[in-house]
Amino acid sequence: MGLNDTPMGERVHIGFFGRRNAGKSSIVNAVTGQQLAIVSDTPGTTTDPVFKSMELLPLGPVEIIDTPGIDDVGELGELRVRKTRQVLGKTDIAVLVVDAEKGIGRADEELISLFKEKNINYIIVMNKADLLTSAQRDFSMDNIIYVSAKNNDNIGQLKEMIAHLTKTDDVKLKLVGDLIDPGDICVLVTPVDAAAPKGRLILPQQQAIRDILDAGGINVVVQEDRLKDALDALGKKPKLVITDSQAFSKVNEDTPKDVMLTSFSILMSRYKGTLAASVKGVAKIDDLKDGDRILMSEGCTHHRQCGDIGTVKIPNWLRNFTGKKLIIETSSGTGFPEDLSGYALVIHCGGCMLNEREMQSRIAIAETQNVPITNYGMAIARMKGILKRSLSPLPEYRDLDF
Repeated sequence: MGLNDTPMGERVHIGFFGRRNAGKSSIVNAVTGQQLAIVSDTPGTTTDPVFKSMELLPLGPVEIIDTPGIDDVGELGELRVRKTRQVLGKTDIAVLVVDAEKGIGRADEELISLFKEKNINYIIVMNKADLLTSAQRDFSMDNIIYVSAKNNDNIGQLKEMIAHLTKTDDVKLKLVGDLIDPGDICVLVTPVDAAAPKGRLILPQQQAIRDILDAGGINVVVQEDRLKDALDALGKKPKLVITDSQAFSKVNEDTPKDVMLTSFSILMSRYKGTLAASVKGVAKIDDLKDGDRILMSEGCTHHRQCGDIGTVKIPNWLRNFTGKKLIIETSSGTGFPEDLSGYALVIHCGGCMLNEREMQSRIAIAETQNVPITNYGMAIARMKGILKRSLSPLPEYRDLDF
């Protein structure tokens, strides 16, 4: 899979961190072989995290993140540092850039502690090593390397170290391919409404189609008002029906009870490793009270249409289902709150535009603060009375009693 057809959520996210003027941007440019970041001798040149999707050999498709100095000062500096810390939530590999002449300082040690706390693989890059003698170099740590961005010294070795820390195995859970056998028919119900992207399918639908093809399955793609026609025309019972969550109610009615049914959102949550928390959190819907605050959170920043699933449909279903006067708030993109203590429940999208680490980081924030969190598909299935059925394709949830 190349850069152009690799979703952002599937790329390895490599974050470059460090103090001001340690040479982070210079290292980014040297590693990528491109002038991605502005380089200057003035401390604090990088003012916001800079994201760049690219192909980086020998890793393949990656997301490079250049961050502001962690020791920035003043009110704006505090905001920049906060953004830098937010980047840790999506970082798969951290590269800590240190001015070799100054050595590892307190701010660097704090970053190393955060890397360890968040279980992020990291490398310490001692930049400006051309200004040191051999005797001044300390190799007591296995994950340290001395480089010179100015002279391009050891940049190749640094790239190899980064590649070594990257997960390269192929045992990652499939979106749906591990649930079917070759020759099985999967019917994908993909509503086309005002919120649907013109001329294309949304990412989870695209990924499901490809995953089914790779597993040797047969894709049948229809809109919700053509599901019955498709099932009648097949002549063979499908193994699985996958629907957009907002069409759950109608698709449930039109799908024979002996055919397994689930949603793209539920499969995506399983794929990102967040489904267990979502299953646990969905029970909170039954206990909501008047005045409870609910956070509807999306990982992307699409333009919201009339009848939007996150801001209109689910809130309306929640109020009708619970009969309570609920306070609904929203977040999107990178704007996931660090403080969730005021919320009774978080309902998150499937997270197709977020990488696995960021989705799990958001789950961890909620669980640490004892705030239940679930996702769109789970919430809708619960409110429509089909939660057990929607999880039936997943072996680990078939025997649970809801």
